[in-house]
Amino acid sequence: MRIPLRLGALLIALPVLLSLFAGAALAHEVRPAYLELVELDPQTWDVLWKVPARDGRSLGLGVEFPAHCRSTAPHGRFTEGAYIERWKTRCDTSLYGSTITITGLESTRTDVLVRLLRSDETSQTRRLTPTNAAFAVSDAASWTQIAATYLPLGMEHILLGTDHLLFVLALLFLVRSWPRLIATVTAFTIAHSITLAAATLGWIRIPQTPVEAVIALSIVFVAVEIVHARSGKISLAITRPWTVAFVFGLLHGIGFSGALRETGLPENAIPSALAFFNIGVELGQLSFILAVFVALNVVRSLVHKTTARRLDNSWQAAQLASTPVAYLIGTLAVIWVLERTAAFWQ
Repeated sequence: MRIPLRLGALLIALPVLLSLFAGAALAHEVRPAYLELVELDPQTWDVLWKVPARDGRSLGLGVEFPAHCRSTAPHGRFTEGAYIERWKTRCDTSLYGSTITITGLESTRTDVLVRLLRSDETSQTRRLTPTNAAFAVSDAASWTQIAATYLPLGMEHILLGTDHLLFVLALLFLVRSWPRLIATVTAFTIAHSITLAAATLGWIRIPQTPVEAVIALSIVFVAVEIVHARSGKISLAITRPWTVAFVFGLLHGIGFSGALRETGLPENAIPSALAFFNIGVELGQLSFILAVFVALNVVRSLVHKTTARRLDNSWQAAQLASTPVAYLIGTLAVIWVLERTAAFWQ
């Protein structure tokens, strides 16, 4: 039994470890750049350009306006993790219908979030990628543009948010049946949807740093409960995991809101933008859950081949690997708690 136990733990832990190491190695590049254009009059725009930076060097990205536009000399400065420039651009004719390109983006692994604020207080938001580095300035945002911007942003936020993924992973190992999983994930979804909307719209204001520390603490809590369940101890988290998922989901929703506050919401389509972002979060969450169950089925197959022991379903495979996975999740979460608590008191 020792061999499949180790194999099971390795197969479940490997995707998590890879995501952690990849996130650490690419942290500089996955942070998006940000371009904000504010219309001052029909031909003049105020420009804010924020590029990820480290050690006094920024990514080699630039903003290319149409030929009929001329820009003033930019004023730049380095801040923590970014280089920020401001300037004004004046065009001979209207900028609407013209194309703006981010140069150098094709050579990176980052994205650019673009927000255009029109003089009538409406806005246009786009997400540019290395394979789609240009956008057309429009005088009105369509629902397809909103979907193309906020749905991938939601998926990216959950899939690159290792702490959120580890919390979901811990919930999967805490529950022991499909009905419980559905109830638990649904409760988590409802909770983070509530606080995501409330925090993004400014109805509640909580500093992000302590929230991130408590999110890490929530992962420690669920990891401990997995060990308790394995040893036969009974608690509310074991009998009603959906309650725990809902309570901590409220905190995770505030964490999700950070990406939306940084990007901004189109004033004339706030409900649509929120809905598509949340759908993106759910699609990312469901794809992660699917990947975990694919890994569990691999564990089932390996256990059967190496020991001739038959596991009837994925839940039995999850129980087989639950203890080492719980210790791995808990250890990483404790490190995050210490780091984030220290950052809060600095």
